[in-house]
Amino acid sequence: MPIRTLTLTRRMPFRFLLMAALLLSGSPFLHAQRGKKVQATPVLPDSAFSGCPALSMGIDSLQWARIMAGCNDRFVPLSPPDSLCIIGTGDIMLGTWYPSENYLPPGGDCSPLLRPVHHILQSGHLLFGNLEGGLGDYGGVPKHCRDNGNCYVFRMPARFGQCLADAGYDLLSVANNHVNDFGPEGRAITAGILDSLGFAFAGFLERPYTVLEKDGLRYGFAAFAPNRGCMDMLNYRAAADIARHLDSISDVVIISFHGGAEGRNHQHVVKGDEVFLGYNRGSVYRFAHAVVDAGADIVFGHGPHVSRAIELYRDRIICYSLGNFATYGRFNLSGPNGIAPILKLMVSPSGRFLKGQIVPICQSGEGGPRPDPYKRATEKIRTLSTSDFPMQELEIGSDGSLRRKESRHLSP
Repeated sequence: MPIRTLTLTRRMPFRFLLMAALLLSGSPFLHAQRGKKVQATPVLPDSAFSGCPALSMGIDSLQWARIMAGCNDRFVPLSPPDSLCIIGTGDIMLGTWYPSENYLPPGGDCSPLLRPVHHILQSGHLLFGNLEGGLGDYGGVPKHCRDNGNCYVFRMPARFGQCLADAGYDLLSVANNHVNDFGPEGRAITAGILDSLGFAFAGFLERPYTVLEKDGLRYGFAAFAPNRGCMDMLNYRAAADIARHLDSISDVVIISFHGGAEGRNHQHVVKGDEVFLGYNRGSVYRFAHAVVDAGADIVFGHGPHVSRAIELYRDRIICYSLGNFATYGRFNLSGPNGIAPILKLMVSPSGRFLKGQIVPICQSGEGGPRPDPYKRATEKIRTLSTSDFPMQELEIGSDGSLRRKESRHLSP
Protein backbone atom coordinates (compact mmCIF):
# COMPACT_ATOMS: atom_id res chain seq x y z
CA MET A 1 0.00 0.00 0.00
CA PRO A 2 1.58 3.35 -1.01
CA ILE A 3 2.37 5.93 1.65
CA ARG A 4 -0.22 8.68 1.69
CA THR A 5 0.96 12.22 2.08
CA LEU A 6 -0.17 15.29 3.95
CA THR A 7 0.97 18.88 4.10
CA LEU A 8 0.26 20.75 7.32
CA THR A 9 -0.12 24.46 7.95
CA ARG A 10 -0.02 26.44 11.19
CA ARG A 11 -3.61 27.62 10.79
CA MET A 12 -5.03 24.10 11.00
CA PRO A 13 -6.00 23.03 14.56
CA PHE A 14 -3.76 20.33 15.97
CA ARG A 15 -6.55 17.88 16.76
CA PHE A 16 -7.93 18.14 13.24
CA LEU A 17 -4.48 17.58 11.78
CA LEU A 18 -3.80 14.57 13.96
CA MET A 19 -7.12 12.98 13.01
CA ALA A 20 -6.53 13.70 9.33
CA ALA A 21 -3.08 12.14 9.57
CA LEU A 22 -4.42 9.01 11.18
CA LEU A 23 -7.25 8.65 8.69
CA LEU A 24 -5.08 9.24 5.64
CA SER A 25 -2.13 7.09 6.62
CA GLY A 26 -3.58 4.39 8.79
CA SER A 27 -0.57 4.97 11.01
CA PRO A 28 0.11 7.11 14.10
CA PHE A 29 3.59 7.91 12.80
CA LEU A 30 2.77 10.46 10.10
CA HIS A 31 4.96 13.53 10.38
CA ALA A 32 4.80 16.83 8.51
CA GLN A 33 5.24 20.50 9.15
CA ARG A 34 4.54 23.89 7.62
CA GLY A 35 4.20 22.97 3.95
CA LYS A 36 7.32 20.79 3.89
CA LYS A 37 8.26 17.45 2.47
CA VAL A 38 10.91 15.59 4.45
CA GLN A 39 12.82 12.54 3.27
CA ALA A 40 15.36 10.89 5.54
CA THR A 41 17.20 8.90 2.91
CA PRO A 42 19.37 5.85 3.69
CA VAL A 43 20.97 5.45 0.26
CA LEU A 44 24.63 6.54 0.25
CA PRO A 45 27.57 5.89 -2.05
CA ASP A 46 29.55 2.91 -0.76
CA SER A 47 32.74 4.94 -0.57
CA ALA A 48 31.16 7.23 1.99
CA PHE A 49 31.64 4.56 4.64
CA SER A 50 35.13 3.29 3.93
CA GLY A 51 37.02 3.50 7.20
CA CYS A 52 33.81 4.16 9.14
CA PRO A 53 32.24 1.79 11.65
CA ALA A 54 29.38 -0.32 10.38
CA LEU A 55 26.17 1.69 10.47
CA SER A 56 22.62 0.69 11.06
CA MET A 57 20.84 2.33 8.17
CA GLY A 58 17.23 1.60 9.08
CA ILE A 59 16.09 5.14 8.34
CA ASP A 60 12.51 6.15 7.73
CA SER A 61 11.67 7.64 4.32
CA LEU A 62 8.76 10.11 4.38
CA GLN A 63 7.29 12.02 1.43
CA TRP A 64 4.79 14.84 1.60
CA ALA A 65 2.41 16.35 -0.99
CA ARG A 66 -0.37 18.88 -1.02
CA ILE A 67 -3.96 17.85 -0.40
CA MET A 68 -7.31 19.64 -0.16
CA ALA A 69 -7.35 21.46 -3.50
CA GLY A 70 -9.91 23.93 -2.18
CA CYS A 71 -7.41 25.31 0.33
CA ASN A 72 -4.69 26.48 -2.06
CA ASP A 73 -4.44 29.80 -0.28
CA ARG A 74 -3.01 27.96 2.71
CA PHE A 75 -0.01 26.62 0.86
CA VAL A 76 3.24 28.17 -0.28
CA PRO A 77 3.78 28.36 -4.06
CA LEU A 78 5.69 25.50 -5.63
CA SER A 79 7.66 27.64 -8.09
CA PRO A 80 11.06 28.50 -6.58
CA PRO A 81 11.85 32.15 -5.81
CA ASP A 82 14.63 34.02 -7.59
CA SER A 83 16.63 34.23 -4.37
CA LEU A 84 16.46 32.47 -1.03
CA CYS A 85 16.95 33.78 2.48
CA ILE A 86 18.53 31.06 4.60
CA ILE A 87 19.03 31.82 8.29
CA GLY A 88 21.51 30.09 10.57
CA THR A 89 21.83 30.13 14.36
CA GLY A 90 24.28 28.50 16.74
CA ASP A 91 23.92 26.27 19.78
CA ILE A 92 20.45 25.70 21.24
CA MET A 93 19.92 24.22 24.70
CA LEU A 94 16.78 25.64 26.29
CA GLY A 95 17.35 24.20 29.77
CA THR A 96 17.96 20.72 31.14
CA TRP A 97 16.07 18.77 33.79
CA TYR A 98 19.16 16.61 34.42
CA PRO A 99 20.84 16.56 36.89
CA SER A 100 18.32 18.99 38.41
CA GLU A 101 15.15 20.76 37.34
CA ASN A 102 16.73 23.90 38.77
CA TYR A 103 18.46 24.21 35.40
CA LEU A 104 15.12 24.74 33.63
CA PRO A 105 13.80 28.24 32.86
CA PRO A 106 11.21 29.69 35.27
CA GLY A 107 8.08 27.59 35.45
CA GLY A 108 9.68 25.02 33.17
CA ASP A 109 8.54 27.18 30.24
CA CYS A 110 10.89 27.62 27.28
CA SER A 111 8.60 29.83 25.19
CA PRO A 112 9.85 33.20 26.57
CA LEU A 113 13.46 32.37 25.68
CA LEU A 114 13.15 32.63 21.90
CA ARG A 115 10.23 35.03 21.65
CA PRO A 116 12.39 38.21 21.56
CA VAL A 117 13.96 37.06 18.27
CA HIS A 118 10.99 35.30 16.64
CA HIS A 119 10.58 38.16 14.16
CA ILE A 120 14.16 37.66 12.97
CA LEU A 121 14.07 33.87 12.87
CA GLN A 122 10.85 33.85 10.85
CA SER A 123 12.00 36.38 8.22
CA GLY A 124 13.55 33.89 5.79
CA HIS A 125 12.74 30.87 3.67
CA LEU A 126 14.64 28.33 5.80
CA LEU A 127 15.93 28.29 9.40
CA PHE A 128 18.82 26.18 10.76
CA GLY A 129 20.13 25.60 14.28
CA ASN A 130 22.32 23.20 16.27
CA LEU A 131 20.44 21.22 18.93
CA GLU A 132 23.05 21.03 21.69
CA GLY A 133 21.52 18.15 23.63
CA GLY A 134 18.74 15.61 23.50
CA LEU A 135 15.01 15.79 24.16
CA GLY A 136 13.07 13.40 26.37
CA ASP A 137 11.43 12.81 29.72
CA TYR A 138 12.65 9.26 30.42
CA GLY A 139 14.78 6.41 29.08
CA GLY A 140 18.46 5.97 28.42
CA VAL A 141 21.42 5.94 30.77
CA PRO A 142 23.20 9.24 31.48
CA LYS A 143 26.91 9.31 30.84
CA HIS A 144 29.01 8.80 33.95
CA CYS A 145 30.27 11.86 35.80
CA ARG A 146 32.58 11.76 38.79
CA ASP A 147 31.08 15.00 40.14
CA ASN A 148 27.36 15.51 39.51
CA GLY A 149 27.69 19.13 40.55
CA ASN A 150 30.03 19.66 37.61
CA CYS A 151 28.33 17.27 35.21
CA TYR A 152 27.55 18.65 31.78
CA VAL A 153 24.83 16.26 30.73
CA PHE A 154 21.95 17.92 28.90
CA ARG A 155 18.40 16.75 28.37
CA MET A 156 15.57 19.09 27.51
CA PRO A 157 12.00 18.08 28.32
CA ALA A 158 10.16 16.61 25.35
CA ARG A 159 7.73 19.53 25.34
CA PHE A 160 10.60 21.94 24.59
CA GLY A 161 10.62 20.72 21.00
CA GLN A 162 7.47 22.75 20.44
CA CYS A 163 9.37 25.95 21.26
CA LEU A 164 11.67 25.23 18.32
CA ALA A 165 8.69 24.60 16.06
CA ASP A 166 7.04 27.83 17.20
CA ALA A 167 10.26 29.71 16.42
CA GLY A 168 10.14 28.39 12.85
CA TYR A 169 13.07 25.97 12.71
CA ASP A 170 13.27 23.74 9.64
CA LEU A 171 16.72 22.10 9.87
CA LEU A 172 18.39 20.90 13.06
CA SER A 173 21.84 19.43 13.50
CA VAL A 174 22.00 16.67 16.10
CA ALA A 175 25.72 16.03 15.58
CA ASN A 176 27.57 17.30 18.64
CA ASN A 177 29.15 16.20 21.92
CA HIS A 178 25.86 16.12 23.85
CA VAL A 179 23.57 14.05 21.63
CA ASN A 180 24.90 10.89 23.25
CA ASP A 181 24.48 12.10 26.84
CA PHE A 182 21.80 9.41 27.35
CA GLY A 183 23.24 6.82 24.99
CA PRO A 184 21.63 5.15 21.96
CA GLU A 185 18.21 5.08 23.64
CA GLY A 186 18.44 8.80 24.28
CA ARG A 187 19.25 9.38 20.61
CA ALA A 188 16.27 7.28 19.56
CA ILE A 189 13.92 9.17 21.87
CA THR A 190 15.21 12.51 20.58
CA ALA A 191 14.74 11.35 16.99
CA GLY A 192 11.18 10.27 17.70
CA ILE A 193 10.29 13.65 19.19
CA LEU A 194 11.85 15.58 16.31
CA ASP A 195 10.10 13.34 13.80
CA SER A 196 6.75 13.88 15.52
CA LEU A 197 7.18 17.65 15.11
CA GLY A 198 8.19 17.40 11.46
CA PHE A 199 11.75 18.70 11.70
CA ALA A 200 14.35 17.83 9.10
CA PHE A 201 17.38 16.76 11.12
CA ALA A 202 20.63 14.90 10.56
CA GLY A 203 23.89 13.89 12.18
CA PHE A 204 23.08 10.65 14.01
CA LEU A 205 24.71 7.48 12.70
CA GLU A 206 21.15 6.30 12.17
CA ARG A 207 20.32 9.44 10.16
CA PRO A 208 23.35 10.77 8.31
CA TYR A 209 21.43 13.18 6.11
CA THR A 210 17.98 14.30 5.09
CA VAL A 211 16.32 15.96 2.11
CA LEU A 212 13.73 18.67 2.67
CA GLU A 213 11.37 19.96 0.01
CA LYS A 214 10.02 23.45 0.57
CA ASP A 215 8.75 26.20 -1.74
CA GLY A 216 9.48 24.07 -4.79
CA LEU A 217 13.13 23.43 -3.92
CA ARG A 218 15.00 20.45 -2.51
CA TYR A 219 17.45 21.11 0.31
CA GLY A 220 20.00 18.42 1.10
CA PHE A 221 21.29 18.55 4.67
CA ALA A 222 23.95 16.59 6.54
CA ALA A 223 25.72 17.12 9.87
CA PHE A 224 29.00 15.85 11.30
CA ALA A 225 30.95 15.83 14.56
CA PRO A 226 34.02 14.02 15.96
CA ASN A 227 31.88 12.41 18.65
CA ARG A 228 30.39 9.01 19.43
CA GLY A 229 26.99 8.40 17.88
CA CYS A 230 27.52 11.03 15.17
CA MET A 231 28.56 11.04 11.54
CA ASP A 232 32.33 11.31 11.76
CA MET A 233 33.68 14.75 10.93
CA LEU A 234 37.24 13.39 10.93
CA ASN A 235 36.52 11.20 7.90
CA TYR A 236 36.86 14.02 5.39
CA ARG A 237 36.46 11.79 2.34
CA ALA A 238 33.23 10.34 3.68
CA ALA A 239 31.87 13.82 4.37
CA ALA A 240 32.79 14.92 0.86
CA ASP A 241 31.10 11.86 -0.65
CA ILE A 242 27.89 12.62 1.23
CA ALA A 243 28.00 16.27 0.11
CA ARG A 244 28.55 15.09 -3.47
CA HIS A 245 25.62 12.70 -3.26
CA LEU A 246 23.34 15.41 -1.84
CA ASP A 247 24.44 17.77 -4.60
CA SER A 248 23.28 15.20 -7.15
CA ILE A 249 19.74 15.04 -5.71
CA SER A 250 19.20 18.55 -4.28
CA ASP A 251 19.04 22.17 -5.39
CA VAL A 252 20.80 23.57 -2.31
CA VAL A 253 23.16 21.60 -0.07
CA ILE A 254 23.69 22.69 3.55
CA ILE A 255 26.36 21.03 5.67
CA SER A 256 26.81 21.48 9.41
CA PHE A 257 29.81 20.56 11.54
CA HIS A 258 30.50 20.60 15.27
CA GLY A 259 34.24 20.97 15.62
CA GLY A 260 37.20 23.02 16.76
CA ALA A 261 38.47 23.88 20.22
CA GLU A 262 36.26 25.75 22.68
CA GLY A 263 36.31 29.13 24.37
CA ARG A 264 37.70 32.64 24.23
CA ASN A 265 41.23 31.38 23.54
CA HIS A 266 40.09 29.60 20.38
CA GLN A 267 38.29 32.25 18.35
CA HIS A 268 40.57 32.08 15.31
CA VAL A 269 40.30 29.55 12.49
CA VAL A 270 43.44 27.45 12.16
CA LYS A 271 44.23 25.27 9.18
CA GLY A 272 45.32 22.19 11.10
CA ASP A 273 43.72 19.86 13.62
CA GLU A 274 42.42 21.39 16.84
CA VAL A 275 42.94 19.33 19.99
CA PHE A 276 40.89 20.25 23.06
CA LEU A 277 40.91 18.47 26.43
CA GLY A 278 42.84 15.64 24.84
CA TYR A 279 40.37 15.10 21.97
CA ASN A 280 40.98 15.75 18.30
CA ARG A 281 38.17 18.12 17.33
CA GLY A 282 39.16 18.13 13.67
CA SER A 283 40.42 20.60 11.11
CA VAL A 284 37.40 22.79 10.48
CA TYR A 285 39.17 24.49 7.57
CA ARG A 286 39.95 21.21 5.82
CA PHE A 287 36.46 19.86 6.45
CA ALA A 288 34.65 22.95 5.19
CA HIS A 289 36.72 23.24 2.02
CA ALA A 290 36.34 19.53 1.31
CA VAL A 291 32.54 19.60 1.42
CA VAL A 292 32.31 22.82 -0.63
CA ASP A 293 34.63 21.30 -3.23
CA ALA A 294 32.23 18.33 -3.33
CA GLY A 295 29.09 20.43 -3.81
CA ALA A 296 28.02 22.01 -0.51
CA ASP A 297 26.53 25.49 -0.88
CA ILE A 298 26.45 26.64 2.76
CA VAL A 299 28.52 25.38 5.68
CA PHE A 300 27.37 26.20 9.21
CA GLY A 301 29.88 25.53 11.99
CA HIS A 302 29.43 25.35 15.75
CA GLY A 303 31.18 23.85 18.73
CA PRO A 304 33.66 26.49 19.99
CA HIS A 305 30.88 28.34 21.91
CA VAL A 306 32.26 31.59 20.49
CA SER A 307 31.79 33.26 17.13
CA ARG A 308 34.38 32.68 14.43
CA ALA A 309 35.17 34.06 10.98
CA ILE A 310 33.02 33.85 7.87
CA GLU A 311 34.69 32.90 4.59
CA LEU A 312 33.50 33.18 1.00
CA TYR A 313 35.01 30.20 -0.82
CA ARG A 314 34.13 29.35 -4.43
CA ASP A 315 31.06 31.60 -4.21
CA ARG A 316 29.83 29.64 -1.19
CA ILE A 317 29.64 30.80 2.43
CA ILE A 318 31.41 29.05 5.29
CA CYS A 319 30.58 30.21 8.79
CA TYR A 320 33.17 28.63 11.06
CA SER A 321 31.20 29.07 14.29
CA LEU A 322 27.79 30.55 15.03
CA GLY A 323 28.49 30.60 18.77
CA ASN A 324 26.01 30.28 21.64
CA PHE A 325 22.56 31.25 20.39
CA ALA A 326 20.07 30.10 23.04
CA THR A 327 21.92 28.28 25.83
CA TYR A 328 20.15 28.37 29.16
CA GLY A 329 21.41 27.61 32.62
CA ARG A 330 24.66 25.69 32.31
CA PHE A 331 26.79 27.75 29.95
CA ASN A 332 29.52 30.32 30.37
CA LEU A 333 28.08 33.47 28.80
CA SER A 334 30.81 35.91 29.76
CA GLY A 335 32.70 37.96 27.18
CA PRO A 336 32.74 36.47 23.67
CA ASN A 337 30.73 33.45 24.83
CA GLY A 338 27.69 35.67 25.34
CA ILE A 339 27.52 37.22 21.87
CA ALA A 340 26.60 35.52 18.59
CA PRO A 341 25.14 36.15 15.15
CA ILE A 342 21.87 35.28 13.58
CA LEU A 343 23.23 34.89 10.06
CA LYS A 344 20.91 35.75 7.16
CA LEU A 345 22.16 34.62 3.76
CA MET A 346 20.67 35.45 0.40
CA VAL A 347 21.59 32.78 -2.14
CA SER A 348 20.48 31.85 -5.63
CA PRO A 349 18.24 28.78 -6.12
CA SER A 350 21.44 26.89 -6.92
CA GLY A 351 23.08 27.99 -3.65
CA ARG A 352 25.45 30.68 -4.94
CA PHE A 353 26.06 33.49 -2.43
CA LEU A 354 24.40 36.81 -3.29
CA LYS A 355 24.56 38.85 -0.08
CA GLY A 356 24.01 38.50 3.64
CA GLN A 357 23.46 40.15 6.98
CA ILE A 358 24.73 39.56 10.50
CA VAL A 359 22.02 40.23 13.08
CA PRO A 360 23.89 40.39 16.41
CA ILE A 361 22.37 38.93 19.56
CA CYS A 362 23.56 38.63 23.13
CA GLN A 363 22.79 36.50 26.17
CA SER A 364 23.20 37.43 29.80
CA GLY A 365 22.27 36.00 33.18
CA GLU A 366 21.00 32.44 32.77
CA GLY A 367 20.65 32.88 29.01
CA GLY A 368 18.19 33.59 26.23
CA PRO A 369 18.91 35.60 23.05
CA ARG A 370 18.16 39.30 22.72
CA PRO A 371 19.02 41.71 19.91
CA ASP A 372 22.29 43.38 20.87
CA PRO A 373 22.15 47.18 20.52
CA TYR A 374 25.94 47.31 20.77
CA LYS A 375 26.36 44.96 17.78
CA ARG A 376 29.33 43.24 19.39
CA ALA A 377 29.07 40.01 17.39
CA THR A 378 29.13 42.02 14.16
CA GLU A 379 32.40 43.71 15.04
CA LYS A 380 33.89 40.49 16.41
CA ILE A 381 33.15 38.47 13.26
CA ARG A 382 34.25 41.35 11.04
CA THR A 383 37.61 41.53 12.82
CA LEU A 384 38.14 37.75 12.84
CA SER A 385 37.22 37.39 9.16
CA THR A 386 39.67 40.11 8.13
CA SER A 387 42.41 38.57 10.27
CA ASP A 388 41.90 34.92 9.33
CA PHE A 389 41.06 35.39 5.62
CA PRO A 390 42.66 38.68 4.54
CA MET A 391 42.73 37.77 0.83
CA GLN A 392 39.15 36.59 0.48
CA GLU A 393 36.53 38.41 -1.60
CA LEU A 394 33.96 38.78 1.19
CA GLU A 395 33.52 42.20 2.74
CA ILE A 396 31.68 42.59 6.05
CA GLY A 397 30.44 46.12 6.68
CA SER A 398 30.22 47.84 10.04
CA ASP A 399 26.45 47.44 9.71
CA GLY A 400 26.84 43.65 9.44
CA SER A 401 26.21 43.48 5.70
CA LEU A 402 27.95 40.73 3.73
CA ARG A 403 28.92 41.38 0.11
CA ARG A 404 31.67 40.77 -2.39
CA LYS A 405 34.52 43.26 -2.44
CA GLU A 406 34.16 43.69 -6.18
CA SER A 407 31.75 42.48 -8.82
CA ARG A 408 32.83 39.89 -11.35
CA HIS A 409 31.27 37.39 -13.70
CA LEU A 410 29.67 34.56 -11.76
CA SER A 411 28.41 31.21 -12.88
CA PRO A 412 24.82 30.39 -11.83
